Amino acid sequence: MGIPWEKLIPSADSGGAVGSSDVVILLHGFPTSSYDWSKIWEGLTQRFHRVIALDFLGFGFSDKPRPHRYSIFEQANVVEGLARHLGLQRHRINLLAHDYGDTVAQELLHRYEHNKTGSILINSLCLSNGGIFQETYHPRFIQKLLQDGGLLSPLLLRLMNFFFFSRGLGAVFGPHTQPSQAEFWDMWTAVRNNDGNLVMDSVLQYINERKQHSDRWVRALVSTSVPLHLIYGPLDPVNPHPEFLQLYRKLLPMSTVSVLDDHISHYPQLEDPTGFLNSYLNFINSF
Repeated sequence: MGIPWEKLIPSADSGGAVGSSDVVILLHGFPTSSYDWSKIWEGLTQRFHRVIALDFLGFGFSDKPRPHRYSIFEQANVVEGLARHLGLQRHRINLLAHDYGDTVAQELLHRYEHNKTGSILINSLCLSNGGIFQETYHPRFIQKLLQDGGLLSPLLLRLMNFFFFSRGLGAVFGPHTQPSQAEFWDMWTAVRNNDGNLVMDSVLQYINERKQHSDRWVRALVSTSVPLHLIYGPLDPVNPHPEFLQLYRKLLPMSTVSVLDDHISHYPQLEDPTGFLNSYLNFINSF
């Protein structure tokens, strides 16, 4: 594209707890942005020396080039580039991820374990409600329609408006934990920035990447010695209970797990920010 990535990817970097040297990088989900972490941001800054969040390429207020081949591998490159830009090559970094960000974190973990780049030294990894197992992953119908491409996708993307967006996103929140209208508008504004709704079909190719590279990314979790934790909203229709949790515990018995209340769904950090933050800090403080 000819433009330095740091001009394409906005990020937030807050100084936090005095006396701490710990750094956390936050990796958001689809189709939203770093806004997903807003309700736990203050709590994180009270524990960590630096709290860093970015909008992935194609999301939020980042650049949304089209046509472009969006890729999990490229997003991992972006995170590594951000870490270098911020002078964090020698810092051990805690990764906190959700949904799409889980897959980016898995690729970063694979590189860390195989010493592919050395740009991210991972101190810990916390996942939440992501499609990390093909066997238990159920993308929404609209995601499958858009991801399949064809003549229908461009039409659907141009017809997408606030009503359809809020109805679709609201379906993966619990009935008692729905975002407010103002919050939905904030999310929609981030999606619509730079015509982001028009690149959703390209971004959604991550579904195919998950299928193609499933062994690579699951093996990264199974074989790692990095402390792992899962924070899980059990009402999630995308990664449903109990099959997702049963498979997670079977394949990753060394990981600790926090299961939130039964009414918490796919966006636990927004639906139960207190429970999510407490679960995460308990994990961080355990090692």
